[in-house]
Amino acid sequence: MKLLAGNSNRTLAAAIGDYLDMPLTRAQVRRFSDMEVFVTIDENVRGEDVFVIQSTSYPANDNLMELLICIDALSRASARRITAVMPYFGYARQDRKTGGRTPISAKLVANLITRSGADRVLTMDLHAGQIQGFFDIPTDNLVAIPVMADDIKRRHDGEGLMIVSPDVGGVVRARQLADRLNADLAIVDKRRPRAGDSEVMNIIGDVEGRRCILFDDIVDSAGTLCNAAAALIEEGAESVSAYVSHGVLSGGACERVNASVLQELVITDSIEGGDIVRDCAKVRTVSVAPLIGEAIRRIANEESVSKLFD
Repeated sequence: MKLLAGNSNRTLAAAIGDYLDMPLTRAQVRRFSDMEVFVTIDENVRGEDVFVIQSTSYPANDNLMELLICIDALSRASARRITAVMPYFGYARQDRKTGGRTPISAKLVANLITRSGADRVLTMDLHAGQIQGFFDIPTDNLVAIPVMADDIKRRHDGEGLMIVSPDVGGVVRARQLADRLNADLAIVDKRRPRAGDSEVMNIIGDVEGRRCILFDDIVDSAGTLCNAAAALIEEGAESVSAYVSHGVLSGGACERVNASVLQELVITDSIEGGDIVRDCAKVRTVSVAPLIGEAIRRIANEESVSKLFD
């Protein structure tokens, strides 16, 4: 087995390597002067089971091309099996036609990864579970719920805890976390008058005097989370924190979080945060390296991945 890392999240890749007690495969992933991606694998990978670790986060197109070219290089170097490990799957929010003459980009990206030579995909907290069906190769969709639940137990243990889904679409995800913590569930009923903008309509559930935990898969501009937190406080919630799997945090998201009523925003390291996240006082990161590393070990040993979540 070998681990190959692209440039999107070297820190997470190194942490996964540490968990597996395995060094990253020597390779060069660089750019020509016109920004074309060039990859050279500096080790023999013939007959190897290779896991390519690359989130397709910002800059999404560059990181996606790196992944595709890494897979092609490994395929032409006669790797036995190639697994695309994508802690964050970019384009996942474009999983259906939202109007006339619009694309389903998540399916297109799935086709590109498959055609490039990948034999299977390992990802985490897809925006919509049906995206697994976009791939014609085996796909494992990990969930960060065990990692989040452990952190919540350590920091928010006690009575009065309530898990809150920031929209109707995330109810199943939030209920899984609530069941794991033996906590109650509430739902924020919102509408989105335009892309990137949301408006809270109602809170479904009695949140008065409760310590609320907003739980979602992606935080981008953070507008939805901050509006939901403000609505919960207005309804009498004692406090509001947020746990989100993928911290995209584009634009002025960090400033918005710092200025909000949120006590803290907890994200995973599926996306490399950099200085912006480190400088954001209310943002904290928990690592999913052990979760992904254990899934990689199980796939390599032909063991069950689903038992990770029993």
